[in-house]
Amino acid sequence: MIRQRTLRSIVRATGVGLHSGLKVNLELRPAPADTGVVFRRVDLTPPVELRADAHAVGDTRLASCIGREGATISTVEHLMSALAGLGVDNVFVDVDAPELPIMDGSASTFVYLIQQAGIVEQAAAKKFVRVLQTVEVKDGDKWARLDPYEGFSLEFSIEFRHPAIERTGTQVKVDFAHQSYIDDVARARTFGFMHEVEYLRQNGLAQGGSLENAIVMDEYRVLNSDGLRYADEFVKHKVLDAIGDLYILGHPLLAAFSAHKSGHALNNALLHALLAQEGAWEWASFDQPAQTPPAVSNQYRPLVDDAGSAPAFA
Repeated sequence: MIRQRTLRSIVRATGVGLHSGLKVNLELRPAPADTGVVFRRVDLTPPVELRADAHAVGDTRLASCIGREGATISTVEHLMSALAGLGVDNVFVDVDAPELPIMDGSASTFVYLIQQAGIVEQAAAKKFVRVLQTVEVKDGDKWARLDPYEGFSLEFSIEFRHPAIERTGTQVKVDFAHQSYIDDVARARTFGFMHEVEYLRQNGLAQGGSLENAIVMDEYRVLNSDGLRYADEFVKHKVLDAIGDLYILGHPLLAAFSAHKSGHALNNALLHALLAQEGAWEWASFDQPAQTPPAVSNQYRPLVDDAGSAPAFA
């Protein structure tokens, strides 16, 4: 059986909100089977719960933001990406601010926190959303598509008229039947341009942005002294974001995702289109090894010991 997973123990971290610049305290807690990913704004009285759900996404201009009853939590995509990458189905995410901490601008800190907490399998079968028909959304020359596939892969291409980006790989395909989320995706950082950072700060945004949590470029080059973590880090971060945006669905996908110049808004629109198209998807679980597609077996290998040290997508 491909089982649901949660955390073994509570883990805590403190960071800075990318846009607010505020100190943010974060706590990840184990949750029962079939809970899903549930955010809790513990700074509100009473605390407000916001479940990861495609229909809960509101503002997508600079990040993915979910909301309920006037309460919002922004910049959820990097944590959601890490949870998807390590196969965590059920977790409570307590946060005392309207934004998750940006950490180092990638998912690697969240991966580390999840590994520190430990991962345990639960008695219930993992529930997948299996794509049965091609679904596509477009916005001008931007597009995103889901095709049927008995596994999970992503293919992404970007276009930026900037020499630092044009010198790198601008197209990538990642198939988690064969590749590692931790090694190949998790460390890719968000990126921006100096002139945009200045504009955003003048408008009360990017108050917490720095060279410590983003790749920053001037007109010609990357300003970070340590350079890039991957030769194709820019497009890899778009893949990281897409994994997180798609996991806001609340369940892992069995699908091949492909996109050109897509962002948070189009990724969420794709989920809406999938859910709205009759016959485009079905629930899937795998109780017997013989029923499990090889790509899924490779992607979700059983945890190797009581500490839950073997990651998914490895």
